[in-house]
Amino acid sequence: MTRLIQLSDPHFGGENVAATEAATAFVQERRPDLVLVTGDLTLNGLPKEFQAAAAWLDRLPNPRLVTPGNHDTPYWNLVLRALTPFARYHRYIGESEGQGLDNAAVSARAINTARGAQPRPDWSKGAIDLDLCRSTVADLACAAPSALRVIACHHPLVEALDTPVTGGVHRGEDAACILAKGGADLILTGHVHNPFATALQVDDKRTYAVGAGTLSTRLRGTPTGFNCIDADAETITVTAMGWSGSHFEPYRTWALPRRIRPTARRPAALG
Repeated sequence: MTRLIQLSDPHFGGENVAATEAATAFVQERRPDLVLVTGDLTLNGLPKEFQAAAAWLDRLPNPRLVTPGNHDTPYWNLVLRALTPFARYHRYIGESEGQGLDNAAVSARAINTARGAQPRPDWSKGAIDLDLCRSTVADLACAAPSALRVIACHHPLVEALDTPVTGGVHRGEDAACILAKGGADLILTGHVHNPFATALQVDDKRTYAVGAGTLSTRLRGTPTGFNCIDADAETITVTAMGWSGSHFEPYRTWALPRRIRPTARRPAALG
């Protein structure tokens, strides 16, 4: 069994303090194979918010994979946001692109869909580099046959139903198609603050877009929460954990049939 925990959108500066502490304790106790944090660590991209986010990340067990969101730019400083959108993220958190992990259980890559400025009115929507998607697929092709292949980014590449906001990712559908045809099992995202899990309608329909809730007070109709993901050889089970006000409990669960991959054949013994 492979276990991932996906945390998203804590928005330090506007975090739900009690829920964030409880989620941290949950992760520390479970010790998953990988912790993924899918963006919007801060509320306004301020240094003090990044400091709080960095201290929180240090409390999470390794291995972990972190990618920025649109709020992780200097949100209200138009000049810095346009010219050096991720300088503060780099200083306090780490690289904003190219993060990855490979082991027998999971092969994961982070892709930054956040931008500080775009040639359209709503700069906070996502954008994605298709060449980067193609190189990511090439990396995943080298994964162990049994490894869960995971992409982490902030904005949903394909719009989820029944969410109050959209990712609006430029080239998102093309990117989702490249990743699905390249064998990704999961594309994990945040941004909309509502949990969801849906199959991409590509090829064998065994690539799933999965969104996590938020650990902040910025709720959009569902509880503060995060995702616990368990995968065996046949099924990926996504459990959206919801905050009751005192503890986390399962809020919604999806059982997703897993793509079956051929295992490497053992060479015949020489006589």
